[in-house]
Amino acid sequence: MADRGGQRAYRVLARKYRPQSFDDLIGQEPMVRTLTNAFEAGRIAQAWMLTGVRGVGKTTTARILARALNYETETVHRPSIRMDQPGVHDQAIMEGRHVDVVEMDAASHTGIDDIREIIEQVRYRPVSARYKVYIIDEVHMLSTQAFNGLLKTLEEPPEHVKFVFATTEIRKVPITVLSRCQRFDLRRVEAARMMEHLGKVLGAEGVAVDEEALRLIARASEGSVRDALSLADQAIAHGAGHVGADAVRDMLGLADRARVIDLFEMLMAGDASAAITELRGQYAAGADPLVVLGDLADFTHLVTSLRFVPESAADASLAPVEAERGAALAQSLSVRTLSQVWQMLLKAIEEARLAASPRQAAEMALIRIAYASTLPGPEELLRLVESGASVPAAAATPAPPAPASPHSPGSGGPTGGQTSGMASGMASGPPTGQTGGDGAGVAARVAAPVAERGGVKALAGRGALSLHSFAPEPQAHPVQAAEAEPTISIASLEDIDALALEKRDSLARLRIRRYLRPVRVEAGRLEVGLADDAPATFPGELMRKLHDWTGRRWIVTVATGPVEAPTLEEIAREKREKILRDVAQDPDVAALLSAFPGARIADVRLRAEAVAAGDTGEALEAVEPPDDSAGFDGAALLDDIDPEGELPDEAFAAADDEDDESED
Repeated sequence: MADRGGQRAYRVLARKYRPQSFDDLIGQEPMVRTLTNAFEAGRIAQAWMLTGVRGVGKTTTARILARALNYETETVHRPSIRMDQPGVHDQAIMEGRHVDVVEMDAASHTGIDDIREIIEQVRYRPVSARYKVYIIDEVHMLSTQAFNGLLKTLEEPPEHVKFVFATTEIRKVPITVLSRCQRFDLRRVEAARMMEHLGKVLGAEGVAVDEEALRLIARASEGSVRDALSLADQAIAHGAGHVGADAVRDMLGLADRARVIDLFEMLMAGDASAAITELRGQYAAGADPLVVLGDLADFTHLVTSLRFVPESAADASLAPVEAERGAALAQSLSVRTLSQVWQMLLKAIEEARLAASPRQAAEMALIRIAYASTLPGPEELLRLVESGASVPAAAATPAPPAPASPHSPGSGGPTGGQTSGMASGMASGPPTGQTGGDGAGVAARVAAPVAERGGVKALAGRGALSLHSFAPEPQAHPVQAAEAEPTISIASLEDIDALALEKRDSLARLRIRRYLRPVRVEAGRLEVGLADDAPATFPGELMRKLHDWTGRRWIVTVATGPVEAPTLEEIAREKREKILRDVAQDPDVAALLSAFPGARIADVRLRAEAVAAGDTGEALEAVEPPDDSAGFDGAALLDDIDPEGELPDEAFAAADDEDDESED
């Protein structure tokens, strides 16, 4: 195609180097192998579902499939994956203009009318090709009515019709449609393969490129070949024919990875001033503050990954400086530090997106991270307090000391040297709305119990926390040590049931009694089997309940095999049934039941249960059996028994009258 000046129109790299056969696809070997075997065995499905992120080759694969289905040369007259020679229909199919290969964008053709048009056309045989192929892109955008209208045709299409669907949102496709298709998940292309492919393309274009530039483009593309080629196209224009690393960083608004690592190390050293200066320097060089925060989060994740998975350093998308310095930082920083930095950076990115000035939001975030990095962790704080040393505050300009109190000579300012270097742990940051100086108050609250026991007095200033030894003042009446809080002992499921009763959590107690089959109960650990109707979320809920009730951490696990132990509810039911059976076998009760046909035992209450329930002594007095000589006639009461076997109050009144007469 030529423009008005007679020159051939430029085609972007993503279109110019679009794969024409399965051999040209990169990173999709499992799918290619499956389709190759299916075509060679003649087991060709009637529909395929291609899913994956943007730019991994879904539409291209669909066109290659259509080409393979209709591949025909002078010597080949059947579907074939191996398309070494140009076929009769190849060019028209790959350009999307073949009459028998219909491409439809479901994003703009979502209704039942569009699907009805396809259904009406499938009955007609192809014009020139072997198969009539329908390629529906972004199929998840179809309406529910459109999906329902397609089901029958999709399940039993004419033998000359094939369907190829493509989507980035596979979860939105109804399962009834998925079950009628062969699904292929197209993978993201790995960084090493992407760099190799970009090198070949740029080499074919005669463009010189730096390896670091390839690495940056491959990382920015996130596994999408189309994105990578589009970025390469833009980088060629940006660098005037040469793709350099600096040009790519400038184009993407990225900072130098070495400078990002420098900034990270400044934050871990608590040097807020140097960190802000570095951020402003990167901003002046064209870096986006939001991107800088994202790069810091990426590097934090990298350092954490290297701590647990050292093999991550072999990733081709990592620059050598990242792998080397990241591995060193992974050995020196604690997991607590890395986790808190990660959380603070995620919060900072969210704030920067909403802030009127992202640079100001980024600077405030760096100040918070630098401040928190010098706070000692709980273990370090406890060690300092017990040793009587000074507890350092954040590396910042000391604030004026607090006025001395009558009982604490000296000022509340820092008396020891500031902590330098990277902290072994980070304490929790101050609550929202508090100033930075309140961090000392937090430390004071943590250290207070230890300070009182060890004879150490904590003086909290606005910027630091100092600890001074002192001699305890004599007291006329020594204060008795507070009694230790009683420890809650749990050795059985019955103890947990009793604890739930004590805490008045009726719902939790009901579930404990109904759903749990005990396997093992230990201190801080509970292993149970679940009843069939137990909610799947109950073990997690119980774990939180036990933590709230006992003040300690509990682990609740569910046994994998069958558990024969009964639930507390089953035990209580069996106990009640046994009591009812025993009572029914009592001669007096048996005689009463036989005297009143249809009567039943409604309830049995033991004396201890009645006392616990608060019944009066009159109800608990032993009842003497009636004297047979008195002529008690139970038959007189038979007419008053209701169909349910319950005796009305009038019946008991009549019985009492007869007893009184017999006594007289």
